[in-house]
Parts: sequence; structure tokens; C-alpha cells
Amino acid sequence: MRPIPTPADPEAWNAYLAEGNAKQARKRVAADVLLTDTDGRVLLVNPTYKPGWDLPGGMAEANEPPEDAVTRELVEELGLTVAINGLLVVDWVAPHGPWDDQISFIFNGGTLSPEQGARLTPHDDELAEAAFLPPDIAHDRLADRIRPRFTTALHALADGRTRYLRNGDSAW
Repeated sequence: MRPIPTPADPEAWNAYLAEGNAKQARKRVAADVLLTDTDGRVLLVNPTYKPGWDLPGGMAEANEPPEDAVTRELVEELGLTVAINGLLVVDWVAPHGPWDDQISFIFNGGTLSPEQGARLTPHDDELAEAAFLPPDIAHDRLADRIRPRFTTALHALADGRTRYLRNGDSAW
């Protein structure tokens, strides 16, 4: 059995850490945003690459912080720049279909002005449309797997308390 290197030998120590890093699990990260308008409606997008409506956002790139991923996706897909106003939901999503597990975030994007809302149109071919909808109608348009996360995000927005879910269910 070989001895475990120490920081006293930086080259051996970094090689040891890199070996451990290569064996550890890697998580896919999804980052979405809850945006409202002045009438309390929520923004949903209709992706072209999957069925059903969704919250704006998308997948993080390698080593990209989730909040950077969601702001990047908003610019790319809707030409929209917003300040993130906090975290609403973190959801650990179990493996499903061909996918490994993932961590999904929903951030608070605040309330858009009527002028900002009027300018929202898809900026790339990933979205067919974007629309502000009353929360109950938005809920019904979302895919089953996203509904619990969306409902939880609305509760978190209302009471200011971030929630953790485990595959869409309250963990505590």
C-alpha cells in the first residue's frame, strides 16, 4: 500500500487530489428563474426541443455557477438581463430515463416592468414562444416533473424561505 501524499510535496499532493476528483460523482446542474410581471403572472417559455412549457433557464456548462448559467440562458434565449434576487428552490432530481441525477435550482428573477415584458421574444431557435401566465394556468402547462418545483418556488417567493426538495418532494 502506497503512502498518502501530503501538501509538503505539492506535485504528488495535486496528483493524489486529481485522482480522487476523477473518481467522484459529477452532477448535472439545471438553473431556472421565476420571473413575474406587475400583474403577478409568471413567465414561461415553450421550448422547441422538448414537449411542454418550462421556466426560463437551462443547463449549466462545465464548472459554471448555477446563477451564471441562468443569467446566460436568459440573455441567449430572450435577450433579457436581470439581477438574481436570491435562491428559491434546490431540488435533487433522481436518475430518470437515460439521465443521471441532477441538481435543479430556481432563482428569483424579480418582477419585470411592462416595458421589459413587452420586449420579450425568443432570440434563438430553442424557444417557440414566451408568455406571462397566471400561476394556475402556468402550473397546468408545465410538465409533471416540474410542477412540484414550480409550486414550491411560488411558496418560497411568498414567504422568503428557500426550500430543498428531493425529487420534487419536500425533504423535511
